[in-house]
Parts: sequence; structure tokens; C-alpha cells
Amino acid sequence: MEILKLFFYLCIIPIIYASHDCQISWCGDDNIVIRFPFQLESEQQDPHCGYSGFELLCSNDSKAILKLPHTEKFYVRNINYIRQQIQLYDPDHCLPKLLLSLNLSGSPFIAIFRNNYTFLSCSYPNTDSQLVPIECLSNSTNFVSSIPSVNLTNSLLESCHVIRNISVPAAWQGLLYEGNFRDDLSEDLRLTWYAPDCTECESQGMLCGFENGENDQVGCFYDYQRGLSSHNKSKAMRILSLSIVGTSLICAIGVTCFVYFKIRIAARQRSAAAAISLQPATATMGLDESTIESYQKLVLGESRRLPGPNGGCCSICLSDYKSKEIVRCIPKCRHCFHAECIDKWLRMNSSCPICRNFPSTNT
Repeated sequence: MEILKLFFYLCIIPIIYASHDCQISWCGDDNIVIRFPFQLESEQQDPHCGYSGFELLCSNDSKAILKLPHTEKFYVRNINYIRQQIQLYDPDHCLPKLLLSLNLSGSPFIAIFRNNYTFLSCSYPNTDSQLVPIECLSNSTNFVSSIPSVNLTNSLLESCHVIRNISVPAAWQGLLYEGNFRDDLSEDLRLTWYAPDCTECESQGMLCGFENGENDQVGCFYDYQRGLSSHNKSKAMRILSLSIVGTSLICAIGVTCFVYFKIRIAARQRSAAAAISLQPATATMGLDESTIESYQKLVLGESRRLPGPNGGCCSICLSDYKSKEIVRCIPKCRHCFHAECIDKWLRMNSSCPICRNFPSTNT
């Protein structure tokens, strides 16, 4: 059983993990496909299955999450691999709050376009149609609004104070008017990436991935497993080879141990049979109970050490001695046996089972 467990942990598990390298993953109610350059952090995959900075998390409620280096987490609505765009949203439905702290430095993502906005804090709602309070940032005494920076007027600066001027990622670029500047702050955030550049691969119906595990060179592949796992396959072959060698070694050790113990048991049985066969041809009567009880009895301690020329097992039953077992020793020759074993023997034979000494005549 222990050998089977060792075989499982050393051979089977590595093969299972190798076979799961660079697999396509899904997360989210909309079954968002996660593949190169993206990778789920929670999966046991090789680091070369994804590109640095494209790690995603899959939440307990099956939502794909992107954590930017200097910003709170965004939930992923969609990933367009052909156009290399990712669509993000705020699970708390307050995108302007996240935009105020948005910082894309240190990440591979950039804005497709940008529009400049000024966030204002006013003590009362402004009647200007452009200054619609942002509900998730406002309260009964403080009304937060945003306006395209180009539309900021002195009258607004007199009644409100500026919170911050920010450059907001937008889905398009052009003149700002009442209809579209609110969309930039209420719709999803759309970002793109330029590296790795997989647009040509995707447009041709192929998939992108690292060419091998030695560098960051990206190539196109028709077979996802061949593409993303070109270096993983060689690793899997190495693991498989080691597994075969390990299995053969474990089997050889197991067979050797089995043969050794079989030979040892057979030798003990032959020794016992030879001892019994050396009994004298003439039948002898056994000893009476009083004589048997007169022979010394011992209770074995933790060391299981016996006096006289005795080994570690009883020569009658061939079982190893254990602590607290009772043994009886025969006078003169001082050979010892389990009390129960030698008592039965002496009731039928008056000699020692090993040396054939007749203790009753030598006391």
C-alpha cells in the first residue's frame, strides 16, 4: 500500500499537472474566455502560459476581476482578443469614483482615447443641464458633478470648487457635448494593450503564445496546446520519462523486498522442520506439570533481552518476541521459548526442541 501511495505522488500527480498546463479557462456569468495573454492566478499553470501584467482573478461569485497596480479592482465585462480590448466595470455601479483614482502606470493597458474632465463639488444642485449630480459621490449637502474641461466657465467656478481635473479613458475621441460626456462616466471602461501584439494571429484565426520557455518571443499557432505549450510539452515529456524510470525503480525495490522476505520465511520454516526432524527415533514421554512449572519463567521487558544463547524469536512458533510476553527457559542449556509454546512441547517431549538435552535428567 505504501509503495502504491509513493507511486501516485511521484508519478501520477506530476503527469496530471503537466497535462493541465496552458488550458483555456472560463469565468463569469457570460463565460468570459481567459487565454493568452491573460491567465487565472488561481490555476496551477506554468508562468509562460500568460503574459506579465495580464493576471485575472475569478471571484467566488464567478466574476472575472482585473487588479491594476495603483487602482481598486475592476470587474471584466468582456475581452476582445482580435481588437486587443478589455471592457471593465465597477461592481458598485460608481465608475466615476474609480476614475478619480485611476492610474494605468505599471500596467500593460492604455486608454483607447482620452477626454479631459473637471470634477466639481457644489453646495447645492446647479440648474445648468451639464452639471448633473453624480449620485454615488453626492449627499444631501455636497453635490459632486463633472463637466468637460473645455466647457468650464467662471460662473461655475464661483458657485463650485474644483475637486480634480482628470483625463478619462473614452471609447471615442471628438467634440464633447451633453450627450456623450456622461456616457464616458457611466458606461464601461474600455482599455487596450499593444504588447504582446497578437492582432495578426487572431485575425488569421490562429492563437498567440510564447514560442518556447526560454525567451519572451511570441508566435502564432493553429493548435492551442502546441502553441502555448511548446515548452510545456518538452517539460511534460521529461516528467513522463522520470515517472517511467521512477515507476521501474519502485517496482524493482518492491520485488526485491518481496523475494527477500519470502526467502527469510522459508529459511525459518526449514530450520524449524530440521529441529523437529532431529527428534530421537525412540518415543519418549513428556514431563509432568510440576516439573514443567519448576523451570524458570520470565516477563520480557522493553529491551526483550533473554539470557543464554537465544535469538529474537521463538524457535517453536517462529514469532518475534514482544515486550511483556512470558517466556520459559530450560535448565542446563538455557534455551528459552514462549511459555505457552514450550509447555505444550514438554507435555509431549522431555527434551529441548533445539539441543535435544533432557533437562529432567540433568537437574
